Amino acid sequence: MNADLSGTVVADGRTPARSKRHPLTWVPSLYLAMGLPNVLIGAVAAILYKNLGVSNGDIALYTSQMYLPWVLKPLWSPLLEPYKTKRWWVITMQFLMMASLGAVAFCLPLEGFFRASLAFFWITGFASATQDIVADGVYMTTVTPTDQARYAGVQGMCWNLGAVIASGLLVSLTGWMHATLQWDWVRCWMAVMLGAGLMMGAFGLWHLRVLPTGAPSSVRGRDLGSSMVALRASWVTLFQKPRIWTMLAVVFFYRFGEGFIEKFGPLFLLDPRSAGGLGLDNAALGHIYGTAGTIAFIAGAFLGGFLVARMTLTRSFLLLAVALNLPHLTYYYLSHALPDNLLLIGAVVAVEKFGFGMGSVGHMLYMMQQVAPGPFKMTHYAMATGVMALTKWATGSVSGWLYAGVGQHYASFFGWVLVFSIPPIVLAWRAPFPVKVDAAEPGGAHAGH
Repeated sequence: MNADLSGTVVADGRTPARSKRHPLTWVPSLYLAMGLPNVLIGAVAAILYKNLGVSNGDIALYTSQMYLPWVLKPLWSPLLEPYKTKRWWVITMQFLMMASLGAVAFCLPLEGFFRASLAFFWITGFASATQDIVADGVYMTTVTPTDQARYAGVQGMCWNLGAVIASGLLVSLTGWMHATLQWDWVRCWMAVMLGAGLMMGAFGLWHLRVLPTGAPSSVRGRDLGSSMVALRASWVTLFQKPRIWTMLAVVFFYRFGEGFIEKFGPLFLLDPRSAGGLGLDNAALGHIYGTAGTIAFIAGAFLGGFLVARMTLTRSFLLLAVALNLPHLTYYYLSHALPDNLLLIGAVVAVEKFGFGMGSVGHMLYMMQQVAPGPFKMTHYAMATGVMALTKWATGSVSGWLYAGVGQHYASFFGWVLVFSIPPIVLAWRAPFPVKVDAAEPGGAHAGH
């Protein structure tokens, strides 16, 4: 008997062959499928609305609220534990995102496109956040900590490749269609959103074939009451962990300055020079993010993974935090110098992306190996990444107010970003590492839990 979509065990008790597939057959596609919708919602939606005439303030406020599914996912992640398998949830959410992104496309010609498209972006966000919960669960319960460090660069590269397809290739494509085919922005973005939906459907079909099920939860196959017990137990056990409040503070502030750049960086690059921006078009922005930015992020992610593998996370964590936050000087420089040379702009943005790629490895592994270990690995990792998403929501929500508060002056705005980049480095220096990782066990053995 073959295994079905839920990933059940075959009749003779053996696990399906796909559960033994090499990680390189599914880790790249899994994290590519995680990065694409995340960046579509968090960054590309802002460019879409910019092209369609929405103000910077409304873009920053309303697109930042779409981070809430990632913030709130700890509230429903335990409810996934008893039902189906992690694999089933991943694939189902990918097909749901195919439908919701298609719906976004068909909203754009409508008079009330802003509210309608936001609603379907929200659906995409909840599906993407749910996919993230269970996809990370598959990874943590299938791959050993040694291999987690080994594939950290692959994870980062492929997640960012999804981001590059969204913020680089697809944005460049809208610029090409607008300039060369003379399509209006609505038609350009309809085509791109439909294409993104088809990509998510393709991921679903591929993962039907190759994705392992992940280890079952201890409450697998029980009823909703067990889910509620699991929900309560997951919260209680999280806050029983040694120095958990300090660890959560590290997680929250690690990318605090980056949150402001993520929201306003593209708007700064697109805004006209009369408004203090660099006056790039969609094609130039997409090329910068999709070429120099991609190569730099991939190089940074691989270097970060190499450093962790050689030095351990404990010894390399401060270095990784500095690597992520120090390059925020690049946007401060760009906002003062206002260069018009695309090669120079691309090189400066690439420096920031290199640091982001290198530093994000430390962030991910800290959550995975220090916050997540215990009886609810998937749920606790979801809670940690929910705190990370809370950073994006908070910084994105206030970034519009900060921009208005400094008189819509980008140089002052990015000056404040430098100030906000100091606490992450201080906290990384003082970060606790209470979990002793056993390199032989998937997800890591954990001392004292």
